Amino acid sequence: IQEGRVSCNGKICALGDTADAEADLITVDGVALPAAEKPVYIMLHKPRGFVTTLSDEKGRKNAAQLVNCGCRVYPIGRLDMDSEGLLLFTNDGEFANLMMHPRHEVDKVYRVWVTNFAPEKLEALAEPIELDGYMIKKPKVRPVRTEPTRAILDVTIHEGRNRQVRRMCETAGMHVTRLKRIAEGPIALGDLPLGAWRYLADEEITHLKTG
Repeated sequence: IQEGRVSCNGKICALGDTADAEADLITVDGVALPAAEKPVYIMLHKPRGFVTTLSDEKGRKNAAQLVNCGCRVYPIGRLDMDSEGLLLFTNDGEFANLMMHPRHEVDKVYRVWVTNFAPEKLEALAEPIELDGYMIKKPKVRPVRTEPTRAILDVTIHEGRNRQVRRMCETAGMHVTRLKRIAEGPIALGDLPLGAWRYLADEEITHLKTG
């Protein structure tokens, strides 16, 4: 600016001048500044077999490869390779940090298929346990279908510890054969096809931001 290289709408700028990056044409040495990237918020129905880390030393398939939205987005949180279901993506770092901050508690609902089931193990599963030196909050457990040794359960947790639901089930004496995240806060997976994605609606984004 002091060298007179910055202009706004054709007028050379001075220190203290203000401009609107979205409405004004700002140039440096006659070259327009790149437009600010529009925030993008997306939900993906992640299949099994895809990792959520953006770089994988083993060269495994990445869930971000399924989100062809025309800009670089990254996943919010994790969903391990053997799990499927709802996974959020964004290019908004502030929003991602808000969603992953421990104080911004967003309920996450998982549909869980288990073996070695017994009715009394539901009580053990619904108790808070310590994981990685952290005492998780009391989860909600709702049976969807039960058989003598197998069951389908909906488990709602408030944290996102590594492989948390699988470890909770193991502690309760059950083995997870399939795990699918079906909701995160007000966002439900619904009938979104496996491997497909969609943009979040404005009201969904607002609900996520306000908790």
